Amino acid sequence: MTQVERDRLVALKKAKKGLITQREAAAELKISERQVRRLLVAMRERGDRVVIHELRGRPSNRRIAAKIRQKAMKILSAKVYAGFGPTLASEHLERDHGIRIGREALRQLMIAAGLWKVRRRKKEEIHVWRPRRSRWGELIQWDTSTHDWLEGRGPEIYLIHLIDDASSRMRARFVEHDSTLENMAMLRGWVERYGRMVAVYTDGNTLFHNLEKTPRDCTKGEREREPLPPTQIGRALEELGVELIRAYSPEAKGRVERSFQTAQDRLVKELRVADARTLEQANQVLGKIFLPWWNRRCTVKPAQADDAHRPLNQQHNLEAIFSLVEQRQVLRDYTFRYGGQIYQIQRESIVPGLRRATLRLEQRGDGSLAVAFRGQYLRFAACSRPEPMEPPAPPKEPMPRQPRPPRRRWMEGFDLHRAPPIWQPRQS
Repeated sequence: MTQVERDRLVALKKAKKGLITQREAAAELKISERQVRRLLVAMRERGDRVVIHELRGRPSNRRIAAKIRQKAMKILSAKVYAGFGPTLASEHLERDHGIRIGREALRQLMIAAGLWKVRRRKKEEIHVWRPRRSRWGELIQWDTSTHDWLEGRGPEIYLIHLIDDASSRMRARFVEHDSTLENMAMLRGWVERYGRMVAVYTDGNTLFHNLEKTPRDCTKGEREREPLPPTQIGRALEELGVELIRAYSPEAKGRVERSFQTAQDRLVKELRVADARTLEQANQVLGKIFLPWWNRRCTVKPAQADDAHRPLNQQHNLEAIFSLVEQRQVLRDYTFRYGGQIYQIQRESIVPGLRRATLRLEQRGDGSLAVAFRGQYLRFAACSRPEPMEPPAPPKEPMPRQPRPPRRRWMEGFDLHRAPPIWQPRQS
């Protein structure tokens, strides 16, 4: 008999002896007066055991059949389900095998079968979390995870995450390389679907921020330097009107870091069950299984229903914004060089001030090249390379130098001031 049951028994005995009324006993036990009267009648037949539930010690009417339990444990013992937790295992049993078992019941079965070990949580330092932003699209956390996603079954791939700070809504994709083009394509997909976010939160990766280099014998405050130009992604964000915020620790962008922990546990197992071996197969599992589950189970409702995304305007040329932009100078003959090739600006595109001016070169995603001057795009054509000239004849070997003749010494010891006057030798 538990302490709660003893307290209930004390209240019932007081009501039976008339020390308190049935109404007072009902208020103390938080039940109705009618239930108190039923318990008092049952006390005459069963005694003090009236406060103990009659089903205690008996098997539950909702108990899972032994055959189903054995079948479930046999399925989860397979190698493909190694390391599955009770929650994920319960979902796979219902989705793939039609066996419906609750998470807690399955946890007890897996513990008994040795498929799951009870983990004691370690005491962690208290970390005060930064409150979420209040609106959807106000802050987007951005990062890339390097992990053995295919567990050796295929090539090395990377997972790029974009997650909203207010709602935890996510957009992700597997890529072959964590490059500028892949990250810009990810950002463009978000902007085209939802609009321009207010700010993005990234780490100090050189894809997003140019890092200053300071000599060892100097500190950053000792030498004033001009601000470094933005990276290609930083420039694209500036042209979109999106603020770029740098995080100086992993804890600062903890929302995207924790989403990686979930993906590295759950998504890896989903890829294993699907036997994904290529980049395309991994993206199919990501788009059809993991992302729908995440956006259904792991997202929250923002504090404000307002959407902070801003629409794209006519001034936002996405082809130009999400290009690799460089600058070149126009030569005196209205040509410029790029990629080892000489290009000639067409006559109809020549305007005053173009000579010696700086051009904006945009390497588009499809491989094409666009050239702009003061916001206007110019027409140009590649110049044919001149045939290489014959190499000049090698220079002749220099003639060996003749040794210098010995120096004459007939004037050694002669001193004009000490010599006798010239008239004396003539007199003699």
